[in-house]
Amino acid sequence: MRRASRSSEETGFNFNVTEQQTLNPVSSSRLRVAVIGVGHLGEHHARLLAAMDHVDLVGVVDTKPGRADEIAAKYGTRAFRDAADVRSLVDAVTVAVPTESHVDVALPFIEQGNAVLVEKPLAASLSAADRLIDAAARRGSVLAAGHTERFNPAVTAALPGLSNPRFIEVHRLGVFPERSLDIDVIFDLMIHDLDLLLASVRSDVVSIEAVGVHVLSPRTDIANARLRFASGCIANLTASRISRERVRKARFFQHDAYISIDFMAQEVEVYRTVAPEGTGRPSIKGGKLDVTKDEPLRLELADFVEAARSGGAPKVTAHAGRAALALATRIAEEMEAAL
Repeated sequence: MRRASRSSEETGFNFNVTEQQTLNPVSSSRLRVAVIGVGHLGEHHARLLAAMDHVDLVGVVDTKPGRADEIAAKYGTRAFRDAADVRSLVDAVTVAVPTESHVDVALPFIEQGNAVLVEKPLAASLSAADRLIDAAARRGSVLAAGHTERFNPAVTAALPGLSNPRFIEVHRLGVFPERSLDIDVIFDLMIHDLDLLLASVRSDVVSIEAVGVHVLSPRTDIANARLRFASGCIANLTASRISRERVRKARFFQHDAYISIDFMAQEVEVYRTVAPEGTGRPSIKGGKLDVTKDEPLRLELADFVEAARSGGAPKVTAHAGRAALALATRIAEEMEAAL
């Protein structure tokens, strides 16, 4: 297990500096958007964007023969085989292609000043992520990272109650082969929870223990990581894409409360200790919070559309996406070292 901590400069996440940037707003009243890559996830992008106010879904792009035509017909837009063909038509794009193609697809749009949302992980490597971030900074382009779980209404309800958690346990289990197999489960599933941990704990990771197993594919299919933060918090995460059932749950323990999140059910339970009156014993009170359920991807895309139209920062910035990628990379390196 490696004990050396890494600075915010190395991880790309600075917990003491507020990111500030002047971004390009869209001058027209309607945002012209295209979806690049309309596989399983990209189709949902197209479905949701086609139904949004102030948005014109001007096209969908996919290299698979017939796929773009199918999705375009379904959602009333135009089909393209090459992303270059929509560059003159758009104010913004969402990128849902395989991770290794993120930079090649997204960079030309960023460089012409378009707003771009890139699905997680932001890129296949930290150097590739930096190319996207640097280009967006030069051009003043909105660049969002597609960490959908941050928009889960259960997460939104739970985050205000998290204050200096001491222990966190997360299980994110998927059914094989529902997931994309072009990347390890760390970058496919666990990265959602790494982003959430960085947003909630807000402390540097100082040590990592990790193990991963290849079961049904040449890549890591199940992984466990134990993270120690500078604050003293310890997080234990398990991610799997070979389970018989889907599980998406997290539990946070802190000095005054226990908070449980069920991501799939969009439910939050909170229990707190209540000080005794007089010489009595403390008691525990709590229960489920009121959560207004919604589709996290719809909320994410709505946030991106608003950022693109106004020139404001998206809720999950590219810097946050890079920080999650940096931590995922450290975990992957720790697994390799343990072999």
